[in-house]
Amino acid sequence: MRLGEYLVALLERHGVEHVFGIPGVHTAELYRGLAGSRIRHITPRHEQGAGFMADGYARLTGKPGVCLVITGPGVTNIATAMAQAYQDSVPMLVISGVNATGQLGHGDGNLHELSDQRALASQIAAFSHTLLRPQNLPAVLDRAFAIFKAGRPRPVHIEIPLDVMATEVGRATVGEPPGMLPPSPSAAALGQAAMVLAGAERPLILVGGGACRAGRAVAALAERLDAPAVMTVNARGLMPPRHPLAVPASPSLRPVRRLIAESDVVLAIGTEIGPTDYDLYAEGGFAIPGRLVRIDIDPVQMVRNRAPELALPGDAATAAAALAERLGPARKDAGGAARAQTARDAALSSLSPAMQRHVAFLETIRDALTGSVIVGDSTQPVYAGNLYYEPDAPGGWFNSATGYGTLGYALPAAIGAKLGAPERPVVCLAGDGGLQFTLAELGSAIDAGTPIIVLVWNNRGYGEIKDYFRARGIEPIGVDLATPDFVAIAKAYGFAAERVGAREKLSQLLKAAAVRPGPTLIEVDEAAIMG
Repeated sequence: MRLGEYLVALLERHGVEHVFGIPGVHTAELYRGLAGSRIRHITPRHEQGAGFMADGYARLTGKPGVCLVITGPGVTNIATAMAQAYQDSVPMLVISGVNATGQLGHGDGNLHELSDQRALASQIAAFSHTLLRPQNLPAVLDRAFAIFKAGRPRPVHIEIPLDVMATEVGRATVGEPPGMLPPSPSAAALGQAAMVLAGAERPLILVGGGACRAGRAVAALAERLDAPAVMTVNARGLMPPRHPLAVPASPSLRPVRRLIAESDVVLAIGTEIGPTDYDLYAEGGFAIPGRLVRIDIDPVQMVRNRAPELALPGDAATAAAALAERLGPARKDAGGAARAQTARDAALSSLSPAMQRHVAFLETIRDALTGSVIVGDSTQPVYAGNLYYEPDAPGGWFNSATGYGTLGYALPAAIGAKLGAPERPVVCLAGDGGLQFTLAELGSAIDAGTPIIVLVWNNRGYGEIKDYFRARGIEPIGVDLATPDFVAIAKAYGFAAERVGAREKLSQLLKAAAVRPGPTLIEVDEAAIMG
């Protein structure tokens, strides 16, 4: 057995079903055995696309997205995707080549050489490891999957030198992976937290992306406390749709901040309490004057941004469920639903008329496609949705317009999401500028057989930046782009494609696209649909 065959067998052992990558001379040995395995290989047009596909796949499945990339440019190309996943706590395994062990660190000018590739990757990974002995591969993979299953999920990078990649490993054994359960808070800490929360008159829950798979537990906890639950961008859809205690609005908005300020006890679950959610406009003023209890799987994050009075280190779902049990039966109406309704109404009203029309546009997509997943890029309707939007199912809203804030994310991430949840309608929502970062991934959607729906919000340039310039008295420059014929390009790749300028027609086109066996591109003229 060669090392590549061993790697494939170990990945299968860990339940890996898809890998994303572009084969090259410097990864050829890693592909040995892949064709005869149960793992499906997906080929993007760029390594950044591989990383974004892995990201979208991981968000929908909870499993790590696995990528194979060459040394040097493969690693630097995927670095942006790794950084986005790092910021959003998305599990991703990046396995790369690296030059032969005897060449490392000499700077002789070998093909694809970096002076210290591992140092570069370690800035955007939970850890980066250079595999020097084939027999260490199972232990290194076990370390990676321990983070994915029981720690704060983030990218892991493993680089394999070319000479190690080509070695034989003999009759290597592939046993069962170690059992791994996420941590949970102690009984004493849970009891103390239950006492604090039970004594609250106006409790509130802040829910972040770390709780995205804890929907039932969080809803039960909110109902026991009769507490509004404010969901950050990566937690949207976690509460059941139109739940009376759900607040699908950004804590950067003043009405939501007011709700938080008026609460005497705040329970924060799986949220960084970071600026891109809580102070999006960098204006200051966010505060939690009441008592704060935090649940987080990362004890270091627990004391960042706002130190809690009581910290419960552990898995969000496990801790929230245990806490709900300790609280006993649900409170009678203590005004939680009324507080949530007031905050929802005021938050939506606080948006500009243009943003309210953007939210209505998003709701048209949601209402036309039950259970849909909207994967967004940094574009105007996505910015508005991050301030206020409620999907109708968990995982129904995520994008790159938060955290690291990349462009070109939506299209490849939507392909990965569709592979992870083929039964759900998946919509890529990107601006004409952002889509051109990864436009070639239209071909990847065809290759992968993923019938995604691509919505191009066309304002012929970087419209959001143009508005930002004008609002600050800066003469716009560099924001108007030569815009291609997206419909013609999509058709050339084999998409069904059409332009739309009326919201009523958009709903019809979306419903037709949802039952089509292949992918669809719909170009939305901003001026017409916002008029």
